[in-house]
Amino acid sequence: MEVWPEDLQATDSITVRALKDITFGSIAGIASKFFEHPFDLTKVRLQSQVLDAEARFKGPLDCLVKTWQKEGVRGLYRGLPAPIVGAMAENASLFWAYTELQNAIRWWQGMPLTQQLSLGQLALAGGGAGCVTSFVLTPIELVKCKMQVQMLMGPVSVAANAPASTAEAVLAAHPSGPVPSSPSPSSAATAAPRKLPGPIAVLTSVVRETGLRGLWLGHTGTLIRETGGGAAWFASKEGVASLLLARRGATDKRELRAWESALAGACAGVAYNVALFPADTVKSAMQTELELRGPRAGGARPTFVGVFRDMWRAQGVRGLYAGMGITVARAVPSSALIFLIYDGLSRRFG
Repeated sequence: MEVWPEDLQATDSITVRALKDITFGSIAGIASKFFEHPFDLTKVRLQSQVLDAEARFKGPLDCLVKTWQKEGVRGLYRGLPAPIVGAMAENASLFWAYTELQNAIRWWQGMPLTQQLSLGQLALAGGGAGCVTSFVLTPIELVKCKMQVQMLMGPVSVAANAPASTAEAVLAAHPSGPVPSSPSPSSAATAAPRKLPGPIAVLTSVVRETGLRGLWLGHTGTLIRETGGGAAWFASKEGVASLLLARRGATDKRELRAWESALAGACAGVAYNVALFPADTVKSAMQTELELRGPRAGGARPTFVGVFRDMWRAQGVRGLYAGMGITVARAVPSSALIFLIYDGLSRRFG
C-alpha cells in the first residue's frame, strides 16, 4: 500500500489512536448510563412480561411509578454496576473498532488515511464495529437483565416449621434470586427473607449452572441488534453531521459545534433503536426466562427462533416492540450525550 505524506503528519500511531478511542468512549458511555438506566430497566421489565399470562405493568409510566413506589431510587438503579461496566466496554470497543475498520476500508481501497469515506462505507464500518462489540456485551447484558427483574420474582415459600437448612437448600437451587412461585393457600407458609445477589454472585451462578457458554445466552439477538444498530447509529450520526456542516459551508468533522454533535447523536439514537428492536426484545425474554418462568422441561435452553415464535403467537407485533417507546425516548438524550462528550474530547485532545 502506498504511504501518503499527509498520513505521516495527520494521524497518531495505532496504539495512541486506540487508547484515545477507548478512553473517550468509556467516559461518554459512563455518563450516559447514569442518565438512562431507569429507562433501560423499564424497557427490560416490559419486554420480560410479554410471555407472562398476566402483565405486571400497563405501560412504561406504570412500570416507572410502581418501581418507584415499591423499590425507591435504589430499585430504579437496580443492576447498575453491570451496565456501567457494559457502557465502558460497549462504547470503548465500538469507537475503537469503528475507527480501525474505517482505516481497514481505506487500506483495502488504497485511499489515504485522511480521506473521508462514503456513507455506505461508514455504515459498513459501523456494522462491523457493532458485530465485534456484541461478543463483549452479551455476558454483561445477561447479568444486567437478570438483576433488573429480581424484584419481579415471587418469594420462596418455605414452611414455617421447616429447619433453616431446608430454606437454605431451596435458595441455593436458584442463586440468581427468589424462585417464581404461586401463592400458597396455606397460612403456614412464609416468605423466606433474602438479600438479593449482586452482579458477581449472578455471574458466578450462571457459570456454575451453565458453564461459560451460558454467559452468551441470547447472543444471536445481541449480534443482530448491534450489527444492524451499529450501522444505523454511525451512519445516521455521520449523515446528519455532514448535513449540518454543509449548511454553513464546512466539511471537517472537527468543526462540529457542540449542539450539532448532540443533534446528530440524538438522530443516531433513534435510528439505532428502531432498526432491529424486536431482536433486543427476544434477547431480553431469553435472558430472564429462568427467573420469571422457571426452567424448561428437561432443562432445554431457549433458542432465539423459538422465543421469537412464542412472542409472536402471544402478542404479535405489539409484543415484539414492547418497551420501544420509552427506549427511543431515552435514546435521544442519551445518544446525544455520548456524541457530545466523545466529539468534545476528540476535538480537545484528539
